[in-house]
Amino acid sequence: MIKWIREGKVRAVNIHGRWYIPESEYERLTKGLYIDLKRIAIYARVSDNTQKDDLDRQISSLKDYVRKYFPQAEYIVVKDVASGLKEDRRGLRKLIEMARKRQIDAVVVAYRDRLTRFGFTYLKELFEAYGVRIIVAFQEPPKDYYQELVEDLIMIATSFAGRIYGKRSRKYKKVVKAVEQAVKDP
Repeated sequence: MIKWIREGKVRAVNIHGRWYIPESEYERLTKGLYIDLKRIAIYARVSDNTQKDDLDRQISSLKDYVRKYFPQAEYIVVKDVASGLKEDRRGLRKLIEMARKRQIDAVVVAYRDRLTRFGFTYLKELFEAYGVRIIVAFQEPPKDYYQELVEDLIMIATSFAGRIYGKRSRKYKKVVKAVEQAVKDP
């Protein structure tokens, strides 16, 4: 890809040593690549029940995305209300089972972290082994390494504290507050 950028075949922006391709350029490059997709699974996930409105917005925007870019394709909506760190999510297991049975050609997610917080590449390779493509509909704004590391640290600490103490316990809330405070105070 770097070679194409230097040759002028692909338009990109260099920000702090990393190349970013604008969405319009991405659309130009991928137009026509997914013509053969007939069955698509839309996957939407939020972390807890307080984010139901966000889940509905995610599903709505993903439906619009699929209608726009894959008008000939049928789609099914699969959703989860669970942490992206949780490995045994019902919706994720359903996606894997559908891929295994060759019932879908692609999975469309809003952002990479909606599918999983860690190990996106492994899941992508698993789905590709079954002949299923993972399509990330929207690009996330670039984050610096420190910001990404801090967010991941908070996510891991809160997830493990929730598993150990339960999400309604005082100890859980105390751990979460302590981690957030530690991140704020350098």
